[in-house]
Amino acid sequence: MNVVVANTEEQIQDVFTIRKTVFVEEQQVPLEEEIDEHENDSIHFILYEQNNAVGAGRFRILDGMGKVERICVLKNMRGKGAGRELMLGIEEYAKNQPLSQLKLNAQTYAIPFYEGLGYEVTSDEFLDAGIPHKTMSKHI
Repeated sequence: MNVVVANTEEQIQDVFTIRKTVFVEEQQVPLEEEIDEHENDSIHFILYEQNNAVGAGRFRILDGMGKVERICVLKNMRGKGAGRELMLGIEEYAKNQPLSQLKLNAQTYAIPFYEGLGYEVTSDEFLDAGIPHKTMSKHI
């Protein structure tokens, strides 16, 4: 598996295809909530398995912290380390920024996954797009 910063138009389209499949089709998040005003301010990442796009995420700097967002992996690749590879790729990028902390808003079912990567819950539960979440953070 290979994580890359999405720089080409084809890579950006791969990012949005993965996100639409996971969030809009599977989780029923309205498209206008999934694709938001932060797309142009974000660094987009794509995870490839043998030249097939299988995961995506984005990163931006917000209030002096790195914010990891829109992490998703296609259903057929879940449980195979794809999410971990994607997160490690984004964290490697973040380590080259002037940051000491990352944060993310995790869907509550995914909290154990992020805890396994060293993130800690820092908020009470809240709804985002009708889905329960908690904020998590990690020092890098």
